[in-house]
Amino acid sequence: MVKIRLSRGGAKKKPFYHLVATDSRKRRGSGYIERLGFFNPMATGQEIKLRINQERIDYWLSVGAQTSDRVAKLLKNSA
Repeated sequence: MVKIRLSRGGAKKKPFYHLVATDSRKRRGSGYIERLGFFNPMATGQEIKLRINQERIDYWLSVGAQTSDRVAKLLKNSA
């Protein structure tokens, strides 16, 4: 099954996450099918905290992809 979830990047104590569509059996940081946006929880000032490619998210949801709990909250708050 395809899942839409967060893939961690960034440095130690400075997290940065990519929203990715990936096979649910793969690990968090391993390969992915498509990158759908990013989430920067440490954003301050003019920095962008969340960017989502909504049309691609809608596509993946229409073909049966499931979202993780955290991604579902991010999508709900961005709308």
